[in-house]
Amino acid sequence: MALSTSLASAYALARERYAAMGVDTEVALATLARIPISIHCWQGDDVGGFESTGGTLGDGLAVTGNYPGKARTPSELRADFEKVLSLVPGRHRFNLHASYAEFDGRRVDRDALTPAQFAGWIDWAKDQRIGLDFNQTYFGHAKVERGWTLTHPDPGIRRFWIEHGIRCREIGAAFGRALGTPCLTNLWIPDGMKDLPADRRSPRERLMESLDAIFALRMDPNHTVDSVEPKLFGIGAESYTPGSHEFYLGYAVSRKVLLTLDAGHYHPTEGIADKISSVLCFLPEIALHVSRGVRWDSDHVVTLNDDLLAIAQEIVSGGYLGRIRIGLDYFDASINRVAAWVIGTRNMLKALLVALLNPVQALKQAELEGDYTRRLALMEDAKLLPAGAVWEYYCEGQGVAGDIAWLAEAQRYERDVLSQRS
Repeated sequence: MALSTSLASAYALARERYAAMGVDTEVALATLARIPISIHCWQGDDVGGFESTGGTLGDGLAVTGNYPGKARTPSELRADFEKVLSLVPGRHRFNLHASYAEFDGRRVDRDALTPAQFAGWIDWAKDQRIGLDFNQTYFGHAKVERGWTLTHPDPGIRRFWIEHGIRCREIGAAFGRALGTPCLTNLWIPDGMKDLPADRRSPRERLMESLDAIFALRMDPNHTVDSVEPKLFGIGAESYTPGSHEFYLGYAVSRKVLLTLDAGHYHPTEGIADKISSVLCFLPEIALHVSRGVRWDSDHVVTLNDDLLAIAQEIVSGGYLGRIRIGLDYFDASINRVAAWVIGTRNMLKALLVALLNPVQALKQAELEGDYTRRLALMEDAKLLPAGAVWEYYCEGQGVAGDIAWLAEAQRYERDVLSQRS
């Protein structure tokens, strides 16, 4: 498409500035266009899903806010996400939870889910030409008894949740076969203790046995890839979580499944950027759930802050783009949900672009030579290079509104569509 004269001029100047630092902006933009972000379904409806199981959300999860216009049906959620895709450059993925099954009046419980309950999602994804990822849903259900699922001392309850995990892996494989792109099927459980436990060992041993039962059948990696997700603590599980980082890291390495690092699942002063290179010494791939915790795992909309920039920088400078599956995970019901989706996704892409525009090779060479003065100078000088002009050029080239301009379209959608929902 034809670029505006002012944008073309700004980009030409930016390209020249970056070239002086040894960075080819065209290569950076071509690389960015190939990076898919797995965008989470649960931002659109406050993690509500489309089933009725007798449970409530709870189970370590909390959504705040009651902004009008949330999606109430699968068709509304899909329409909202299509609007998001029109406002985000690149080609991306949609990340579903099992609780978003469609039943057509014939509900089955989670231990009996099949690909049939997700046929509508598959057809829609084909139409949109996007891939699907999947999450097993161990919350918001009557059988999350006393906050326990796969670690429950009752074998019957554990069996129910094991069957759910098995069914979800089959559904993930069906996604991959139908869409021609592997589905990441992720497992997270809310199990834990509010106060100090008397027995830390037994729940972890039960969890290991449950996971082994779920993953007993090896799936074709061309269809689905398994991942496990640790957490430090949650609401109602402040003192102890069997599925800790150490537990799942050991499990992932020993069982050859992926590890999902969630940016909100660690201590508030702890970042996941430094974990990436450590974990990838021992695993071929990992997954990310990029979120923003404010004092706890609060899942705020992702902003272009230091933590996000550090994550993107580690991915790019480490050469890990082919080994990391980048997904988002937040739910903010205090603002327009479509805009929240767009803001977070565009920020993830902006962070990756900034990292791709960083003079990585010059920095590494200075470090290798022990010239730490030059390394620091380059790091600091790169911060004010005109990445914004490159981003705007990228958006226009992708046929997507640039910064500020996209908001008017989101507000029009809110006025014409979201505000009409009761």
